[in-house]
Amino acid sequence: MPRILQLDSHVADLIAAGEVVERPGSVVKELLDNAIDAGASAVTVEIRSGGMSYIRVSDNGCGIPSEDVETAFLRHATSKIRDESDLAAIGTLGFRGEALAAVAAVSRVELLTCSSEEEMGTALSLEAGVPGEREPAGCPRGTTLVVRNLFYNTPARLKFMKKDSAEAANVAAVVQNAALSHPEVSFKFIRDGKEEMLTPGDGKLLSAIYGALGREFALGLMEVSSSGADARVWGYVTKPLSGHGTRGYQHFFVNGRYVKSRLMTAALEEAYKNRAMTGKFPGCVLHLRLHPGAVDVNVHPAKTEVKFLSERRVFDAVYYAVLSALEGELSHPEMALRAQDGARRTDTPEHGGFPAGPEVRVGPPSAASGFQTSVFPADTELKDGGLALESGRFLTYGVPSASVRLPYRETDSSITAPSVSPGSVSVQSALAPDREERQQPHESAPLPPESPGLFRILGEALETYIVVEKPGGLLLIDKHAAHERILFDRLVKEPGSVMAQVLLSPAVVALPKEESAVLLENRGMLSEFGFEVEDFGGGSLIVRQTPWDIDPGGIPSALSELAGCILDAKRVDPKSVRGEVLSSIACKAAVKAGSKSSPEEMTALVEEVMAGRVRYCPHGRPVAISLSRAQLEKQFGRIQ
Repeated sequence: MPRILQLDSHVADLIAAGEVVERPGSVVKELLDNAIDAGASAVTVEIRSGGMSYIRVSDNGCGIPSEDVETAFLRHATSKIRDESDLAAIGTLGFRGEALAAVAAVSRVELLTCSSEEEMGTALSLEAGVPGEREPAGCPRGTTLVVRNLFYNTPARLKFMKKDSAEAANVAAVVQNAALSHPEVSFKFIRDGKEEMLTPGDGKLLSAIYGALGREFALGLMEVSSSGADARVWGYVTKPLSGHGTRGYQHFFVNGRYVKSRLMTAALEEAYKNRAMTGKFPGCVLHLRLHPGAVDVNVHPAKTEVKFLSERRVFDAVYYAVLSALEGELSHPEMALRAQDGARRTDTPEHGGFPAGPEVRVGPPSAASGFQTSVFPADTELKDGGLALESGRFLTYGVPSASVRLPYRETDSSITAPSVSPGSVSVQSALAPDREERQQPHESAPLPPESPGLFRILGEALETYIVVEKPGGLLLIDKHAAHERILFDRLVKEPGSVMAQVLLSPAVVALPKEESAVLLENRGMLSEFGFEVEDFGGGSLIVRQTPWDIDPGGIPSALSELAGCILDAKRVDPKSVRGEVLSSIACKAAVKAGSKSSPEEMTALVEEVMAGRVRYCPHGRPVAISLSRAQLEKQFGRIQ
């Protein structure tokens, strides 16, 4: 057996460097940490060939005194901590004293620095960690480090490097995170002679986001700000409809340090539960400020992983801060319409066509005030009652008691537009079968813009969307999505509100063993949702009770889907099981697209949406899309 020998210092340095310096991005991160700790207000990063052949990081920080330049490249040499007690409350990005030694061990390094106390700067060159002669040099205050030929003396590591483009992208991400963590510092990133990023350093996080992540991302954000006794959370998160296909747009910072935290990711995504589109992930730039003693950053040499003294408090701080911002986002998304080139306001066409005619509005005739809140007469009373969407529907909410049908009749596919006299007429009056009514059309005044709570239901489109006129524009409501959200919220707030039916003949359902086992484990929760199941042996269940609206023939598929929801939720996040099951039940019970709704049903849905209580379905789809008057007039060429 070989004897145990102590490694020489050079081999030990190479091994240590492998933990700290994995790729060019690791070098840039360590040098940026040093620049920020030095109090720099402007930092420039330049790379060539993905950072493999050339890296330059320049800052205007405090610089290094000439007598300390050689010491700075020794292992475990640092100015940031002095004893064991300092490790319990680290307030700087760097503290290990390993970065410069590790970088110098696997590259050729050139240092140029000038401290604020000295008139002349200092230059020093190192190769494979061995310093050359220190020389005086003229340079501005701050430090410039040039790293050449990274891993030239470690071919085993060199062969595992990715393409230059991939390494450059990683370096760019490192610079982005540095800019987002310290918006008070101006960062410039140059790649192969081309400037790719510049942040202003004005101390505004949104400005840093704009410069680092781009205009499109910055415009899709909303602000988060929350302070508590133990933690402060601030930053920006994407609006629910601005989700992304990966988590690559999530940026978390703890005490000014970029971190990768599953805990903070889980808190963010839990806040977006039932608000983000299925399969999409929210983006964010979130800062968390804790007492230095409440977080341990001395977990990994890269310092991107941290441990929290109280994970529960951190989760709650992030979750409730984001949730508060999301609940404050009340507006409905606007419909994206194709811009019309050369559109302008006009009253008569230049080259023939139809002359400018009266404004035509779809809707019931208004009273003297020119407005009705719905399609019902003014004396219609509202009360709590069952919403008869289908026979046996088991979920209820407030609807009008009147039984009124919207005017509907079959029409010919080819309709000749009636001639109209100047003035405002309604489509109902123009198409009414009574000749006398056609001769005396009713006025239909626009809704007062100063009354945001008013609305007029114009009808139903494609048996899927409710068309509503509101002050200043139109609203298209997806009735299934809106109803689904209403039912979901009611189930969450009122457990056990599902009406159930006891089966005269209990049904025996055979399911895969995994599905039957998970249903039996959650019998208590299933009973809240109207199901009563017992073990029948061999993977089969005997079902004695089901929700009111489930057909006996659909019991096996309903139970199988519920089991799938529970299993999927447990794999991702055990705490989300109940929410996933409630979402599935609400989706099944909600009114379906393609079915005709009564005026009572439409009014009940619209009132919930207009009150701001319903914005997204449990799967994250919007329930309504807004179309402003300006958008309409632009499409028709009435305005530029």
